[in-house]
Amino acid sequence: MSAENDSAVGEQPASKAKVPAKRAARAPKSTSARSAPAPAGEGAVKPTQKGAGVKPAAKKGVAKKSAAAGPAASKAAGAKPESRLAMIRRARRINRELAEVYPYAHPELDFRNPFELLLATVLSAQTTDLRVNQTTPALFAAYPTPEDLAAANPEEVEQIIRPTGFFRAKTRSIMGIAAALRDEFGGEVPGRLEDLVKLPGVGRKTANVVLGNAFGVPGITVDTHFGRLVRRFGWTEQEDPEKVEAEICAIFPKSEWTMLSHRVVFHGRRICHSRKPACGACPIAPLCPSYGEGETDPEKAQKLLKYEKGGFPGQRLSPPPDYPGLPAPPLGAA
Repeated sequence: MSAENDSAVGEQPASKAKVPAKRAARAPKSTSARSAPAPAGEGAVKPTQKGAGVKPAAKKGVAKKSAAAGPAASKAAGAKPESRLAMIRRARRINRELAEVYPYAHPELDFRNPFELLLATVLSAQTTDLRVNQTTPALFAAYPTPEDLAAANPEEVEQIIRPTGFFRAKTRSIMGIAAALRDEFGGEVPGRLEDLVKLPGVGRKTANVVLGNAFGVPGITVDTHFGRLVRRFGWTEQEDPEKVEAEICAIFPKSEWTMLSHRVVFHGRRICHSRKPACGACPIAPLCPSYGEGETDPEKAQKLLKYEKGGFPGQRLSPPPDYPGLPAPPLGAA
């Protein structure tokens, strides 16, 4: 109640204060009337019926929500915390399920050799793989080797990679990488993590992408999609990418690291979106403790699916032969 209402009540005339006394005098008559059985449908019974009707409706709603919430409901209901062993078993089952859903999972950057993959990965910062794939054909055609790129005119490189955003900083990075490869590694991309992370603009994420997909060295790639999903799955609570990497590596055998990364990222880009995950269309919903954070209605969730799961082109202009979706259009295509 507002302060104005409080003051208004206090300012009521004294004559009105006698009204409750008169009503109190008629109280016995009112009590007598309530004690007598009232016919169904009379006004005296309606308040009781209305109050009784609200509670069952609320309980029904809660029951319906709990039934739809799956694992999230049992967690909220105060169920016994999941043991680490149970979590590991559930995590590995999710990986197996994702392997069936995305048997064609792959790196979504177009490349033909380690040098191209390294540059494409650096360019993918703060933009989409699609935009990188639409931009790199001209870059790779103009500068196919580290020696070519290291000797390039920076302004010309900037114009080529401008569509990827932050083109000046990225030009410095990729030209610095090219110069380092030329001067320190004989023009070849090194196949060791400790060497890759010494290159300008190359961190563990980029290094693991290159190692896993160009050299066959297993690694976990912790990008925004991977980090978001492994926290939703309850595999880790860490936010720091290196700590996430360490905890996920401890859950899965080394042989699964690279493909696990692809599957989780694929799922994050197609179904388990950041702002509105399509929970109602998620094939691993029964295993996910975060079920219900997004759209649970199957028909509405289906409309949220992206890329091949939603009937749209993918991100690669040259996808692998087993990719079931459409290739991405080139830059400037209608």
